[in-house]
Amino acid sequence: MPAYILFDTETTGNGENDRIIQIGAMVVHDKNRIELFDELCSTEVPISLEAMEVHNITPERIEGKPPFEQTRFAKRLEELNDTQNYLIAHNISFDLGMLEKEGFENRCLLIDTVRCARHLLPDLSAHRLQYLRYALGLYRHEEAEAQKLGIEIKAHDAIGDVLVMKLLLSYLVNEVKTRFPGVHPMQKLVELTQTPVLVKTFKFGKYKARSIEEISREDLGYLQWMYNNLDLDEDMRYTLQQYLQH
Repeated sequence: MPAYILFDTETTGNGENDRIIQIGAMVVHDKNRIELFDELCSTEVPISLEAMEVHNITPERIEGKPPFEQTRFAKRLEELNDTQNYLIAHNISFDLGMLEKEGFENRCLLIDTVRCARHLLPDLSAHRLQYLRYALGLYRHEEAEAQKLGIEIKAHDAIGDVLVMKLLLSYLVNEVKTRFPGVHPMQKLVELTQTPVLVKTFKFGKYKARSIEEISREDLGYLQWMYNNLDLDEDMRYTLQQYLQH
């Protein structure tokens, strides 16, 4: 039976040299068997002030903690690193990239809950985890789930975010069952993770909330400028490529 590894990292920052300082994870075998991991870890990379502002992890909190490779989660992840198991995160390219900096070479099936949410819930104005927490009413169920698992919910705290992600994953599985009856829901989520999303509207900038297709007719130069100058996620780059190629 496959294991479902939901995880989230907090880091020293978002740059190329930044590293993991907190890992939160659940390994779900079935509804009655869930392994929990909530660990701080040390690194020689300084924590940026911007990162501290988000997750409230200071150098004093990680002083004396083991490095990531010595954490319980790192050792368990290596044991579970198999093609039958699922590795799941919200914006998994970032968190998996952080694991790879620690020497992890993934063999698991990947599910990115943010990309799956973009596919299955395209009309929402945002797909950030905390936005989905409220937009989908996940917060109504989290207290009971937290008490059952002995977890404290805090925004931008790794284990708290994993609990919200677990509720989101259940929501997405139900969406798949409704829209694709007879299809294995987890395999469909893997497929959606591998499929870029054609974004419909701008989420930021001078054309925020406007249709990208409409702006491609009015101001194609703006799309070209975005593509050449901004640090865009994979789905927005894919979307701009589609319009710029026509």
